[in-house]
Amino acid sequence: MITNEVFKSMKIALVFQGFNGRISSMDFHSKATNYLVTASDDESIRLYDTQNAVCLKTINSKKYGVELVCFTDNPTLVLYSSKNGWDESLRLLSLNDNRFVRYFKGHLDRVVSISFCSEKENFLSGSLDRTVLLWDQRAEKSQGLLRVQGRPAVSYDDQGMVFAVAYGGHIRMFDARKFEKGPFEIFAVGNEDSEAHVIKFSSDGRRILLTTKAGRVLVIDSFHGNNIASYNVKPVVTNSMLEASFSPDGNHIISGSGDGSVYAWNVRSGKVARWGSTDNEPPLVRWAPGSLMFVTGSSELSCWVPDLSKLGSFSVTK
Repeated sequence: MITNEVFKSMKIALVFQGFNGRISSMDFHSKATNYLVTASDDESIRLYDTQNAVCLKTINSKKYGVELVCFTDNPTLVLYSSKNGWDESLRLLSLNDNRFVRYFKGHLDRVVSISFCSEKENFLSGSLDRTVLLWDQRAEKSQGLLRVQGRPAVSYDDQGMVFAVAYGGHIRMFDARKFEKGPFEIFAVGNEDSEAHVIKFSSDGRRILLTTKAGRVLVIDSFHGNNIASYNVKPVVTNSMLEASFSPDGNHIISGSGDGSVYAWNVRSGKVARWGSTDNEPPLVRWAPGSLMFVTGSSELSCWVPDLSKLGSFSVTK
């Protein structure tokens, strides 16, 4: 059980350095949860074992650059988007032997959102070309296309039955098996101009987390669309992403902020903690699945765990 007291005691226990640029994306594997992959502006992809505090591998992508990266269902395969401005293909990369398994061509502009379906071999990609493409990782051509009016943020739920697409102040909910029929629900979540950055489902699928460039962090009921909680952090003035993440039980949230700090909230009761920073860009944040740890990524990678010496001073009520 993750309590407010546990959150308040969180501190940096481990820092990985050596990045020649900011971390632009990171992802934990959904099952091999000690594996973390990062992409950074120095055109590198790095694989970490957070449990044993070691960087297992660094792979450079000098030709294509790298912006977004995520694990497939296989912890030795990652999917990543390029950052070179002339080839918007997605690439399936084997970390074992640094080999491209497959290219996925279809987008005409930068890919800004990727979501892998952990239960199947499908994934979604959203691009500034105002399309969302649906893919099967075993095939080079996309399996479906959705046209959108803005910058899309995309996410599968954990079961892979439903996916959400956010843009233009709305979240559109699709049945993954019959997406071509259009959304089965549309939830209004704010102004048309509040550009969506990140959308995620809680692990039980009951809640959706949405961040916007304007610094809004929203928690929405995924069945009815009502607003459960709404927070504001400093808006993002750079090209960085404002990222937030659910704790494994879905009851707490961590979020970056445009002033470089990290916030934590209890979804029901509000703010729990804030950790300041001298940075002026939002750090990426990601909770480790099923673990009492989260990571933040900026010009370095930090792993946060509870300070057990502080927890001893909190009284435990039964």
